[in-house]
Parts: sequence; C-alpha cells; structure tokens
Amino acid sequence: MEEIHQYEVNLQWNHDRKGTLSSSDLPQQIEVVTPPDFYKGIPGFWSPEHLFVASVVSCFMTTFLGIAENSKLECTNLEIQASGVVDKVEGKFQVTEIILKPTATIPSNMSTEKATRVIEMAEKNCLIANSVKTIIHLQSKVVMAQIA
Repeated sequence: MEEIHQYEVNLQWNHDRKGTLSSSDLPQQIEVVTPPDFYKGIPGFWSPEHLFVASVVSCFMTTFLGIAENSKLECTNLEIQASGVVDKVEGKFQVTEIILKPTATIPSNMSTEKATRVIEMAEKNCLIANSVKTIIHLQSKVVMAQIA
C-alpha cells in the first residue's frame, strides 16, 4: 500500500447558499448548504458542519472495524451517535469538540475489556480525528448480545 493517498472532491455552487459536492471517484453527489443556525442558512440539507462530524464518526467506524478484525474481536452491531459543538473562539467560529458515543455489541463469549480496548485504540488511530485540532471525546458502550 502506498504511503500517500489523494482524494479529490469538487464543489459546484448552485444558488443562494447551496452547492453540490461530487468526486470523479464516486457516483453520488451531495447537496450542501449553510446550516440554518447561520445567516441565510437552509434547513433540511447536509452542511459543512454535518460533514465534518460525519467525517470523524465514519473514520472512527472504519478504524474500529479494522482493529476489531485484527484483534479477533467479533462485533455483531455498531451504532455511533456523534455530536459536534460549534463555538466562537478568539472571534472565529470553529468546531471545538466532537462527542462520539459508540455502542458495540459483542457475543457473550467475548471480553468486554477487549472490546473497550479496541474502541480506545480506534479513537487513538482514527486518521481524520488525528488530522484536526478539534478535541474528540469518546463515550463508548459495549453491550453483550442476548443468546436466543
């Protein structure tokens, strides 16, 4: 695997505060807008703030799944609630923290301690989280699956 990777994203401004994201690598497009919390924001669409949080949470998921597989941790379900906090710092808005609340469900024959270690390793090794200055808070939960 190469050490350097590049991901192209294009944006076409449509009108008002709305644009369309695309990539030559992907068939889907995503409409993005200024969020309704800001001047001329539009409700009901993905915003850069949503995508920022989504980038961290989706990277956490893929990192967790890779580490779980390598660690021989069977995970039967993974759900993650994520919340990004925007605040004004030194006169500028920024995402000051992201709260990740992963819930990993494992079979009853697996170790909850091992699952917790894998979750913590995923947080420490998440490429996107390691690439931003936003503080990432991890609030995890491991659930034992019910045996039928």
